[in-house]
Amino acid sequence: MSVVLVHDDREYLVAPGDELQTDLGVLEVPEDPEPGTTLETHLGEPFTVRALRGPDLFSHFERTGAPMMPRDIGLVMGETGVGEGDRVLDAGTGTGVLAAYLARAGAHVVTFERNDEFADVARENMRLAGVDDRVDVRSGDVRPHLDDLGNFDVITLDTGDAADVVERAPGLLNSGGFVAVYSPFVEQTRAAAEAAREAGLSGVTTYETIQREMQFDDRGSRPSTRGVGHTGYLTFARFE
Repeated sequence: MSVVLVHDDREYLVAPGDELQTDLGVLEVPEDPEPGTTLETHLGEPFTVRALRGPDLFSHFERTGAPMMPRDIGLVMGETGVGEGDRVLDAGTGTGVLAAYLARAGAHVVTFERNDEFADVARENMRLAGVDDRVDVRSGDVRPHLDDLGNFDVITLDTGDAADVVERAPGLLNSGGFVAVYSPFVEQTRAAAEAAREAGLSGVTTYETIQREMQFDDRGSRPSTRGVGHTGYLTFARFE
């Protein structure tokens, strides 16, 4: 399992057997790094080994765009109940944070990314997350392959044409399965919700995801005024 190496305010996500090169020296990561122990570079600089947790994926994955925020991922996982042994179809891989979270929860994920370079980055991110045996990153548009993929317990979509896949959901989902669609735009969100209803899916619900940080100081307590914390919209529906 990959770990995070910490030196003061520096953090690096590394896999067992990797070599970490920094201005503090070179560090050979052992095959079984033990969380809580200290490793040293060839210059004698210490790094503390920290166990990998989900938020570290968001912080340390190489990015190819704006990754899905942890709060959005939490809503996806909470609303769909993704768990051990589930089979998930994901489209719009991007950085791969969502796919990695789902795999760490025990799901097996087939994810499609149209940009070949982004797909390569996502594959490396899956290796660093220790889930490359659970996440199959494929290059290309998912739509031409829908007839050949079999059935899934959950479908997660982060693409502008998600509605095209949603309308096919009854033929792709196992009984009781869910579809979850993320979009930063209202128009695409509405199209996905309407496609879900027209396809006969139940419980079609859309949420705007907003989160505000609280501030506490000597004057009092209040929500942060740095912004409303809007990220996008999530639509959920179920195949009965």
